[in-house]
Amino acid sequence: MKLVIATSNKGKLAEMLPILQEAGIEGIPQSHFGFPDAEETGCTFVENALLKARHACRQTGLPALADDSGIIIDALNGAPGLISAHYAGVHGDAAGNIAKVLAEMAMLSSPVRTARFYCCIVLLMHADDPQPVIAEGVWHGEILDAPLGENGFGYDPIFWDPQLKKSAAQVPSELKNRISHRGRALAELRAKLTAHA
Repeated sequence: MKLVIATSNKGKLAEMLPILQEAGIEGIPQSHFGFPDAEETGCTFVENALLKARHACRQTGLPALADDSGIIIDALNGAPGLISAHYAGVHGDAAGNIAKVLAEMAMLSSPVRTARFYCCIVLLMHADDPQPVIAEGVWHGEILDAPLGENGFGYDPIFWDPQLKKSAAQVPSELKNRISHRGRALAELRAKLTAHA
């Protein structure tokens, strides 16, 4: 299968392309087609993923896979959530987003530090596909009080996996692709595609 990956996020592409390749799927980044990202006007992760996938299908005429994901922090009532990518105001400002989260949590007395990364992946065969394939993945952890590790992207340096005793930015990419929210969502998508093959 050949499809367009509806994202311009290099970190997401680096995680998704090898997993898709393993599944025998040729993923083509939307940057190869030169169209801008879809506007994320949905109220949920699944709505935004559908908007992105539909936009990519319309632009290319190919099946499209889109991901919408974010970090949900219990002490912040679920924030940053849907606006994880631009929590500090500028899209993709990872350092600013992390600084804002740490500052907000520092103002709480004994904050609950539990958090989870959530990912919703949608696959559409065409723009008007009435039956999208939807897969989800969750990675449970905690928020550190300072960044740790050099790998990954986004909030990875402040997300702690208590079982691995590492931050997401310390987890080797091969392992991260299996245990992360995005890795789990892609595994579920792959299982669904195999079941319907």
